Amino acid sequence: MQSTKIAQKFNLPRLLTFVFPTIVMMVLMSLYTSVDGAFVSRLISEDALAAVNVVYPVTSVVLALSLMLTSGANAIIARNLGEGRPDEAKRFFSLIYLVGILMGVVLAVLTLLFLNPLLSFLGATELLFPYASEYLRVLILFAPVSFLQVAAQNFFVTEGKPGIGLLVSAMGGVANIILDYVFIAVFDMGIAGAALATGIGYAIPGIYGIFYFFTSRNGTLCFVKPQFEGKNLLHACTNGSSEFVNNLSVAITTVLFNLTMLRYANEGGVAAITVILYIQFIQAAIYFGYAQGIAPVISYKYGAGDKEQLQYVVRTSLWLLTACSVLVILLSVFGADLAISLFVQKGSAVYALTKRGFLLFCSAFLFMGINVFLSAMFTAFGNGAVSALLSFLRTLVFLVAMLLLLPLWLGVDGAWIAVPVAEALALIVGVLCYQKYRHIYHYAKEKQKKV
Repeated sequence: MQSTKIAQKFNLPRLLTFVFPTIVMMVLMSLYTSVDGAFVSRLISEDALAAVNVVYPVTSVVLALSLMLTSGANAIIARNLGEGRPDEAKRFFSLIYLVGILMGVVLAVLTLLFLNPLLSFLGATELLFPYASEYLRVLILFAPVSFLQVAAQNFFVTEGKPGIGLLVSAMGGVANIILDYVFIAVFDMGIAGAALATGIGYAIPGIYGIFYFFTSRNGTLCFVKPQFEGKNLLHACTNGSSEFVNNLSVAITTVLFNLTMLRYANEGGVAAITVILYIQFIQAAIYFGYAQGIAPVISYKYGAGDKEQLQYVVRTSLWLLTACSVLVILLSVFGADLAISLFVQKGSAVYALTKRGFLLFCSAFLFMGINVFLSAMFTAFGNGAVSALLSFLRTLVFLVAMLLLLPLWLGVDGAWIAVPVAEALALIVGVLCYQKYRHIYHYAKEKQKKV
């Protein structure tokens, strides 16, 4: 059925219908994170929200390692299945689960042993330290469960049951939101309650995955006695290195954002950038959802040699994302008051700082959509090197450089515009790559001179 859908001749309505479910899924997943932040800010304090952002790099590293292991292993497991070696697939699948759980335990122990120096390194001030310490002490206990959640989302796709993965992930997100209110507002557990709610949200899909693969003996994948395979394990880690680098970039840039804000705007600045990043998660989810949804179409049309449809899909995508980018900026400008007031009190100093920062920051959305699409497009063509280059430059090199340089000249405003400038620089590189490879992949007509 999926192959039939991809093979169809696409026009604009069919294209939008095809990518719409993926966009909705990505937006919903980003909403869970943002609503979590709104509860912490509104029911505890803005300083508590800032503290959550201070420890976010730790959770990013846990996520990065989990994605590296599961994404890299998924390709090996799927290949074994395709080559008619299900027993090898099941053994390696079981090994990955065992290694991932042990990895989570080690990360939890190391974090608790070095908690205080770690928080100091991440920029926790005297005011934020108690919140950050209380939050991380609880959340890091769920590091093994966090791996289980990521594994369930990945391996249910290989199992041929992506709907189950989406359903249990959604259940975990809804539980997180409900428990945030119960633990914070009803039981008065403070920021520890927020961490516990997040951990339980991880646990629901993760534990269900364990239960499913233990009991479903007739499926494609199930748990068997694992066998250590060092070569395949190393291959899985290298195979998933791009996912690791992307999430590690988030951790690094979050630390830099926090340190920059502490220097130029104190704890209020950390709260402000936290709110802006939460709002950005939702808006960027539209772009990532579209790119993820359209990538299989590009791969199929390219593999089928259907140049006419390939050019139509790429050209239409660029126009759609450009129009969407303008719309997102307009919504950002006119909806800034409403969006920010969900997190912080109107009229407060943090509110004013956040609004000014967001109005400067939101210009990044003009470039972000095309950048995300170009990276996904080259992945769809099988050119991982160009895709990784575009992603690496955009999320790490350019952004780190701008965060280090612009505040020296413009103060706190330099931090707000670091992302737009980094996205603009990434777009220049993306356009150059687009022009360079157009004759190789034939996604643009030969007479076309501009993107």
